[in-house]
Amino acid sequence: MKLQDIESELKTLIVEALILKDTTPEQISTTAPLFIEGLGLDSIDALELAMAIEGRWGFKIGADEAKARQAFGSVQSLAAFILEKLTTTESPSLS
Repeated sequence: MKLQDIESELKTLIVEALILKDTTPEQISTTAPLFIEGLGLDSIDALELAMAIEGRWGFKIGADEAKARQAFGSVQSLAAFILEKLTTTESPSLS
């Protein structure tokens, strides 16, 4: 799986999981921040998105706040994190 494929799938997942009625996947910037600025998500959205990622790709985003904050920086950074988890043999949790 390529990074661009994950980014595209992730944008669709964000719209569907967070029920963003006025946003399409194509409107979501790959590099814009997901929280506060950019897409404007909040901590509840982060939990919902983490659960959706777990359901789709089968791994939990662990409790390491610094790593989670970095992964959730943008669609691009989250997709890179997911790709890394899919291609590594390490434990699929951040913690």
